[in-house]
Amino acid sequence: MHLRRSAGVLLLGAAILPNRGLFAQHAARHSLLEPPARLGADASRVALRPGAVRFAQRHEFQWTRPAAVKALYVNAWAFGSPRLWSLVRLVDSTDINALVIDVKDDTGCLLYRSEVATARAIGAGACARTNDIRSRLDTLHDHGIYAIARIVVAKDPLLAQGKPNWSVRSREGGLWRDRIGSAWVDAYNDSVWVYAGELAREAINLGFAEVQFDYVRFPDEPRSRMASAIFAARRGGESQRESVRRHIRLLTDFVRPLGARVTFDVFGLTASVTVGDLGIGQVWEDFADVADVVLPMVYPSHYTRGAFGFRSPNANPYAVVRLALIDALARSRYPNAAEIRPYLQAFTLGRRLPRYTPTEIREQIRAAQDLGIDSWVLWNPRSVYLRAALPPYPSYTGRVAASGGE
Repeated sequence: MHLRRSAGVLLLGAAILPNRGLFAQHAARHSLLEPPARLGADASRVALRPGAVRFAQRHEFQWTRPAAVKALYVNAWAFGSPRLWSLVRLVDSTDINALVIDVKDDTGCLLYRSEVATARAIGAGACARTNDIRSRLDTLHDHGIYAIARIVVAKDPLLAQGKPNWSVRSREGGLWRDRIGSAWVDAYNDSVWVYAGELAREAINLGFAEVQFDYVRFPDEPRSRMASAIFAARRGGESQRESVRRHIRLLTDFVRPLGARVTFDVFGLTASVTVGDLGIGQVWEDFADVADVVLPMVYPSHYTRGAFGFRSPNANPYAVVRLALIDALARSRYPNAAEIRPYLQAFTLGRRLPRYTPTEIREQIRAAQDLGIDSWVLWNPRSVYLRAALPPYPSYTGRVAASGGE
């Protein structure tokens, strides 16, 4: 039995799962202030090239976009700490060629101290994770690592607190909050999206090659909780879908003039559900018509029992990813449709079995590649990746020699 197409049915049970969006897209997220566990198989003995830790700052980057982006998600804590050097070593010795780095995460904190007026006004730089953003980007550039800035839009507790008129309000008074206590900003409000666009322009000017927008949607909460939410910025008669569609076009207007690609993360179900907008404003074609790249988060653990006919989707990583991407490809068969670059699962969701070892991770990569999709991103909220899960670089020695390293 194929995945049920009714958004209403698919949303059942969303309230009981952890939160990175629908069906726990931010599963098992740890605090970015918490030091990650010690690296295992990815702690190689491969040395960074001389001067790699800090370089003279360049006035301009000349990025070469890989024909196929094979990326790892890196949280701001990892990027701003010595963990980055281990990740660079890992990239140097595998077929990984890009890092997706949190510039603004779902706490509202920024990677670095921003000059954007709104960020300064709300103190978003007070929790900045690094003071040497340029030298760290220089390091990535020198190692041929394509740097992608991830910017969370609508889930921003700092912005909601600092700009309460931009926030989702509660009928009981004060800020509305989701089931884990996080405040959201009002996705009908133009200023919310302008702030994200201004941060994107700043990131590009600092040296990021590409911008990836996440949480481009409304909250995925039960109807009982959403009943108390007030979206004061809603224009008369505008639907959630219409607001999202209008604002993702606004974001492209910020990014494209600078020559950078604009990309959007969406729920994996967005590619498969053909009725409605999942109650969050996301419809596949709206993104595929506008973006350069759409990233469906097709984590097998986030599909409910019965999806694609499987009693346990989590136990069938190859088949679930393949079927989800078949749906995405089918809905993108028209001229100028956005490239599909899936997010794949590199974590274990709670105690759910099986645990995700290199075998399960590589099976997802194989599913994408068997469909002709060679670009993908691995998501682990702690930014810990095992070398055995990653495709090997054909010739690590030749790669370093060609770039002038030891």
